[in-house]
Amino acid sequence: MKSIVKKEHLFIALAVVVFSGCKKLYNLPDEKDYLSNNVNFSNKILEPIIGRNNLIGGFNGDNSTAPITFEIVNARFGDGRPVSDIFQRVPTYVWTAPYTGLEKSLAEIEAKRKLEEHSLLEIRSSGQFILWASATNQLINPRPTDSTNFSQDTRFFDVKVKNTGGERLIKDFQIRPFRERPYEPSNDFNAYTGLPAPDPKFPLDKKLRDYIRPYLNNVIGANSNKNLVSNNDQKDVVVYIRPFTGGNGHSLRIKALNKDSVEINPAFFNETVWEKMIHGFNMQKTDKYVQYDVAYPIPLVEIPTSYATGGSRAKAELSYSRGSFGGGRIIANFGIDFAIYRAGDWEIVFHFKTDNPKFVSE
Repeated sequence: MKSIVKKEHLFIALAVVVFSGCKKLYNLPDEKDYLSNNVNFSNKILEPIIGRNNLIGGFNGDNSTAPITFEIVNARFGDGRPVSDIFQRVPTYVWTAPYTGLEKSLAEIEAKRKLEEHSLLEIRSSGQFILWASATNQLINPRPTDSTNFSQDTRFFDVKVKNTGGERLIKDFQIRPFRERPYEPSNDFNAYTGLPAPDPKFPLDKKLRDYIRPYLNNVIGANSNKNLVSNNDQKDVVVYIRPFTGGNGHSLRIKALNKDSVEINPAFFNETVWEKMIHGFNMQKTDKYVQYDVAYPIPLVEIPTSYATGGSRAKAELSYSRGSFGGGRIIANFGIDFAIYRAGDWEIVFHFKTDNPKFVSE
C-alpha cells in the first residue's frame, strides 16, 4: 500500500515537471482571466439630479473574472462636440468613518468626513456610476427647460470594460441630468425649469400653484371646528422649505404660521419632542421658531437612524394635545418627511392658510 502511494506521488511530481518543461519548450501563455462577450449594464440612460449623491446603474459581468476595471471614454454631445464639464475635479465630501446618528456634536460628525478631489461623474470598481453632490447647475448645465431630449443637447459616452482576459467597449451611454432640487418633497416647483409648479388640478391657471402638503392627524380648525386637510382639492395647510437670512450657514429652523402669516408660538405644540426630532445641536427655542445647528445634507447618510427611520428622509412633526369631552386628551399632529441636500440656513414652515389650529379644550 505504501509503495502504491509513493508511486502516485512520484507520478504527480513527474507530471508537474513535464508540464513545466512543455510550457517552457512550447512557450505556452499564462492562464488568462475570462471576460464575457455579454457584459452589459442594466441602464444606459442616466438621469441623475444635480446637487446630491446619485448612485446609478448595475453592471452584469456574466461570470467574468474579477477584478474588472472600468473607464469612461469618448464623451461627446450628440453633434460631436466634446464633453468635459462632467469630469471637472472639485472638492467632494467623503466619509472616513461610519455615520451612526449617535454623534453628540457637529465636530464629531465633521471628524468622520473630509473633502477630496473627485471628478463630478465617476464610475466605481463595482461598475456603478456616481454623480457627486458637489455638482451644481453652474458646473453642469441641466437638461433643457422645455423637457426635450434632442441629440445635440445630450451627453453621450462609452465605457471600456477590462480585465487580463481582454476588454470590451460598451457604447452610447447617455446622461441627462436634472437641475438641482435642493430639497424633498419638491413637488412645489417644476423639475425642468425650477419655476413654481402649476396647481395639479388647474394647471393652466397661472394664479395658482402647487405646494408641499403635510400629513395631518386630528388637527381641527379653530373657526370651522372641522378636520383640516391638505390635498389637491383643499389646501388648508401647506409647507414651505426655503432659505432664511441671518443664520450661521449650517442651521435648520422649524416654525408654523397662522392664517394671517403670523408665527405661532412653539409652546402651543406641547407634545412635540423637540430634542429628539432633528439630529441637530445648540437648540434655540423662541416664541416664533425652534432652530438647530445641523450638518448637511439631511439626512447625512441614507441609513436608518432614530432621526430618519427609513434612511432617506428625516421627519419634522409638531404635536399637541387638548382636552376632550369626558376629561380625556386629544392628541393632534402634523408634519412632513423631508430631505435637504444643499448646505445653508433653511427653514421648514407650516402655514395654516384657511383656519388656525384649535388648541382650546372641548
